[in-house]
Amino acid sequence: QVQLVESGGGLVQPGGSLKLSCTASGRSFDRHAVGWFRRGLGKDREFVAAISSSGENTYYGDSVKGRFTVSRDNAKNMVFLQMSSLIPEDTAIYYCASELTTAWGPRRLREGEYDYWGQGTQVNVSS
Repeated sequence: QVQLVESGGGLVQPGGSLKLSCTASGRSFDRHAVGWFRRGLGKDREFVAAISSSGENTYYGDSVKGRFTVSRDNAKNMVFLQMSSLIPEDTAIYYCASELTTAWGPRRLREGEYDYWGQGTQVNVSS
């Protein structure tokens, strides 16, 4: 079993930056692929980014490509989402999710492929 806790959310002005963290408890997190998803008010949950268990491979959603960077520190059981050039449309609850797998491919974009989810952290982009 893995438990995930997101942190780092808050209020930021448009054009600003924020770094989210996802901290895992449990064993074998270094063999988990991790995804970030978000849900804006009244919207469906949307894929944001994913990173392979080793950290060598990443995917990004089209709306965040070039602005967000996902990374991980397996020694600390943590995954990060660095968000820059934030816009109001980035306002959402951000969730991290993981699956015990070293495989990699487009399935990492699908929320149904993840077994473990955090409770989410709120990000508000507003002036």
